[in-house]
Amino acid sequence: MKAKSELSYLANNLRKRFGEDVFSPIDVFAILQSQEYLTLVYYPLSERISGMCVRTHRGEYLVAINSRTTHGRQRFTAAHELYHLFIQEEIQSMVCGKEIGGGKDEEEKNADSFASYFLAPNDALRSFIEHKLKKGSNPLSITDVIRIEQHFQMSRQATLYRLVGDGWITLDFANTLRYDIIASARKLGFSNELYVPSPEDRQYFTTGSYIKLVEQLIDAEVISNGKYEELLLDAYRADIVFNLEAEDQEMYD
Repeated sequence: MKAKSELSYLANNLRKRFGEDVFSPIDVFAILQSQEYLTLVYYPLSERISGMCVRTHRGEYLVAINSRTTHGRQRFTAAHELYHLFIQEEIQSMVCGKEIGGGKDEEEKNADSFASYFLAPNDALRSFIEHKLKKGSNPLSITDVIRIEQHFQMSRQATLYRLVGDGWITLDFANTLRYDIIASARKLGFSNELYVPSPEDRQYFTTGSYIKLVEQLIDAEVISNGKYEELLLDAYRADIVFNLEAEDQEMYD
């Protein structure tokens, strides 16, 4: 397994490659969707799987995210897949388990650590704890943990994994925070958006390169209108085929 310092460096380097700084919270899905040859699929996978990815020899990428997991976990999974696609060598496909840091495969452990550093770079996390929370050597409380996960938009499991790994909290304390997650966040005024799965109408959804390629094929008259609709429906994009929720929804403000 790679050293934490190396994985932190690689995560910061990839952030910079994508034009991001190493202090701000990051929109990992916007990064995925901005990649020219990458297709992103949301799908209700097995409860044991967080996601998967495929990288072809021609430089095409596929990332599948388990839409049954929470929004915070989906963000962690997306960052995890970035390691496999842009850092790991000689990979064609990878199916990723749900338990963070619990896999036997060394590259899976590397990807988990990388994802944590990508979402919350070391300096950014330390600065937030020491300056925003004013917690120099003082132990972190449940309130602090919630504020950290909200700031960096990470799931509770991902947040505890990182804080325990870096020595900010003990494993015993972390184990007490694995329950009543939504209730504890609501009491601090936060919504439950970070802690719930995708809504039903987004459990099956595809964005990115695949959709663009289908549009190019119909524009070039390579495929029939029927085939065009079939390809989009295969990608769970009935909204494009039937123009759903588009009428009277346009706003320029």
